Amino acid sequence: MNDSPLTITLDNVSFQLKEIHNFDWLQDVGEVFCVFDQQDSGNICFGIKKDGIKKFVKYAGAKTSEYSGHPEEAVLRLKQSISLYEELNHPYLVQLIDHHEVGNGYVSIFDWFDGECLHSHWSFPPPAKYNHPESPFYRYKQLPVETRLASFDSILRFHVHVEKKNYVAVDFYDGSILYDFKNNVTMICDIDMYQKKPYTNMMGRLWGSKRFMSPEEFELGAVIDERTNVFNMGAIAFGLLGGELDRSFSKWDASKELYDVAIRAVDKNRSKRYSSVEELYLAWDSALKLG
Repeated sequence: MNDSPLTITLDNVSFQLKEIHNFDWLQDVGEVFCVFDQQDSGNICFGIKKDGIKKFVKYAGAKTSEYSGHPEEAVLRLKQSISLYEELNHPYLVQLIDHHEVGNGYVSIFDWFDGECLHSHWSFPPPAKYNHPESPFYRYKQLPVETRLASFDSILRFHVHVEKKNYVAVDFYDGSILYDFKNNVTMICDIDMYQKKPYTNMMGRLWGSKRFMSPEEFELGAVIDERTNVFNMGAIAFGLLGGELDRSFSKWDASKELYDVAIRAVDKNRSKRYSSVEELYLAWDSALKLG
């Protein structure tokens, strides 16, 4: 059996799949101007333009090059994610505008947001992510700390909203953050793995980037709850404002007051963290005023 990927071309854009797949339905949606084919989720995503309007199209059903599971599993996950975008609708979340079956696959369509992914591993795999002058993450880290604090505020506000809707953020990492450098707007995407509470870790290692995951996200049978979200938000703060996994104060770009809030949020001992993202947000806001 030949496992080498096949190159597919749509309009003027090429990408790779493990086997041939019919994308004729995309012609009705519009012209493909970009593709994101390196995800390990089983989804392939397209930027589509029609009558001057751009849309973001997420599709499951093809055998993508980086996905090791069955397309049917990716289709089911994409279908299940629809309710998340509907229930967690928010100004800082990408806007779902349509979704439907296409043959044996499934498609969800979003308003286009002119932002760049902070973990664009397909273009800037580490270490280029951290040091290449054109890397979105590198450029983000060069922004004034006040600008990054405003960006992080958007992320916190969304997750206060998530918590109030009785959900936990699973698989939230810097690849879920889009940043519009022209307008200094932060938007959140790819919340497909968020879970309704109560939620118990039945996998052992949950989905996600270990750079942002709490100890309980590696522990079979552990409760995943508000304090898990708090750890995740603290880890994100260190990613955007500090040294990511090096959580020393020397790598921290903001005030000592904010550092103290972030370091409490990522305490390995759940009971020492803030009890909720809302409590974390209030502490962060107070520290901002002091700093």
